[in-house]
Amino acid sequence: MLRLLLVVCLGWLGSVRAAEPVPFGPKVEAILNAQEFKRASWGMLVVDAKTGDTLYEKHPDTFFAPASVTKLFSSAAMLSTFGKNFTFETPVVARGRISKSGVLNGDLILVASGDPSFGGRNQKDSTELAYENYDHTYANSGLAECKLTKTDPLFALKDLARQVKEAGITEITGEVLIDDRLFAQTRTTGSGPDVLTPMSINDNVIDAVIVPSEKKGSKATVELRPVSSAFALDAEVTTAESGSTPMLLLTMAGPAQYVLRGSVPAGGKPIVRVIPVDEPTIWARSLFIEALRRADIRVQAPLVRPQVVNLPDPKEYADLKRVGLFSSATLGEHLKVTLKVSHNLYATALPCLVAAKNRKTTADEGLRFQRVLLKELGVELDGMSFGSGAGGSGADFVTPRATVQLLQGLAKRDDWKDFRSWLPSLGVDGTLAESVPDTSAAKGSTQAKTGTNVWPDAQNNRAFLRSKSLAGAMTTASGREVYFAVFVNNVPLKGEMTASTVGKTLGKVCEMIHADR
Repeated sequence: MLRLLLVVCLGWLGSVRAAEPVPFGPKVEAILNAQEFKRASWGMLVVDAKTGDTLYEKHPDTFFAPASVTKLFSSAAMLSTFGKNFTFETPVVARGRISKSGVLNGDLILVASGDPSFGGRNQKDSTELAYENYDHTYANSGLAECKLTKTDPLFALKDLARQVKEAGITEITGEVLIDDRLFAQTRTTGSGPDVLTPMSINDNVIDAVIVPSEKKGSKATVELRPVSSAFALDAEVTTAESGSTPMLLLTMAGPAQYVLRGSVPAGGKPIVRVIPVDEPTIWARSLFIEALRRADIRVQAPLVRPQVVNLPDPKEYADLKRVGLFSSATLGEHLKVTLKVSHNLYATALPCLVAAKNRKTTADEGLRFQRVLLKELGVELDGMSFGSGAGGSGADFVTPRATVQLLQGLAKRDDWKDFRSWLPSLGVDGTLAESVPDTSAAKGSTQAKTGTNVWPDAQNNRAFLRSKSLAGAMTTASGREVYFAVFVNNVPLKGEMTASTVGKTLGKVCEMIHADR
C-alpha cells in the first residue's frame, strides 16, 4: 500500500545584536500576516554573513518542524565525519578453492559498504552523479513530471561480474551472498522506498514507465527498469481520452509480486511510477546472480533467495581472496544528490553511516554522534531535536537560530563553497528549480535546502501542510552575503492553495530579501 505521507524530501552567532528595522521587513510581514496563513506559525531569521548582525527575525528561538531542512544537519555531520572526497568501496571475495579450470568450490560474497547510489547514477566519462530535478523516488506522488536519469542502475553489478570473470572464475558451486551487516536495517521517513539496508540498487525501487498509446482504448505499454526475472508485475493499463487525468493504482500481491491497473491519456508523455523493494538485500543478490550469468559464469545457487546464509566473521575477510572491487563517486557527489533533490533514502542512510564509522550499527546511535559533531560546528544543542536524518520523524524540530548557526559553522570550513554548490539554486535546479519566475532578479542568487511535509486531512477532504521550509545562503542585489532560515508550519490547503504555491511564497520572501532595500 503506497503511503499517503509526502515528504519532499524538499555556529555560533557571535554577539547577536538586536534586530534593527530593514527595508524588506514590512514587505515580509505582509506575507506572513496574509489571511491564508492566519492559523499558521512562522519562524524566520536573516543575518549578515560578514558581521553576524540580525537583519530580520520572527520567533527565531521557537521550535518548528523543518521537514527536509533536516538534511542540512545530517549532511553536515556526514561531511564532518568522512570528508568530501571519501569513496565507498564494495569488495567481492571468494570463500573456497578456485580450481585451474575456474570453478569456485565455495561461495562468492559481496560485502556491502553502504554506498547509497552503488553506480546507479554514474555517467559515462564523468565523475559527477546524475540527477533530475524531480527524482524518481517521488514519482508516486504524481505532483510533477518525473524523468529517469540516463544511467544504468545495474552498472556496479555488471562491473563486478566482469571483474569476477577476469579473476578466472567460470563457475560457482556454492552460494552467492551479500553481507549487509555494516548497519542495522531501518525504515526511511517520507516518500520513496520504505526500507534501507547497506545494500541498495536503483535507490531500492523498480521503475515502471507507462507509455500511452496514441489511440483511445488501446493498451498502454509498461517498461520496467531494471528488468529481472526475480520479480513479477501484472500490468493492465488502458489508454483513455487525450487530456484526461492519469489514474494508476499500484499494489503488492505477494513477495516480489505487484499489480498495476489504471488508465493514462492518449498521446500523453510517458509516466513513471516506482515499486518499492521490501527486501533490498535479497533483491540485490538476485540481480547480482543475473549479472554473473550474463558474464558467462555458471551459478548453481537459486535465483530468488539463498538456501543457506553462513557469513564469515568480519575478521576473516582479510584472509579471503578478493575478486572484485567497486569504488563509488565521492561523498560530495552523494551529498549533492541528497540535497539537490531532497533524497530521503540517502539522507536516512547518513546517521547509519556515521554510526558505522564509530563501530555502531543503528541510526539512533549515529544521531547521538551527530549531536557532538553539530555542537562542534557551533549549533546550540537545545535548539534542535532529531529522530531521523531525512526530516520525516515526529521528533524532528529546529529553531531558525540553530539552523542559521549551522550555516555559519559550515561557512568556516574549507569545503563551504562546495557544500553551498550542492544545495538547490533558486529558480535554477533541484527542488528550487520552479520557485521563482525565470525573469526574477533573485534567480541563481540563493542556494538553500527546501522542506515540505504534507499529510492528508481526511475529515475535511483536504491536505494539511505540516511544514514548508527553506534555509541557506544568499548574495543580495547589493552584494551583501546573508544566511537565512524561514519556516511555516500548520497550513490547511484548500482551493488553489497547494504546497507548491506556498513554496512560491517562500520564493517571494527570498526575492524581497534579495532586493535588500
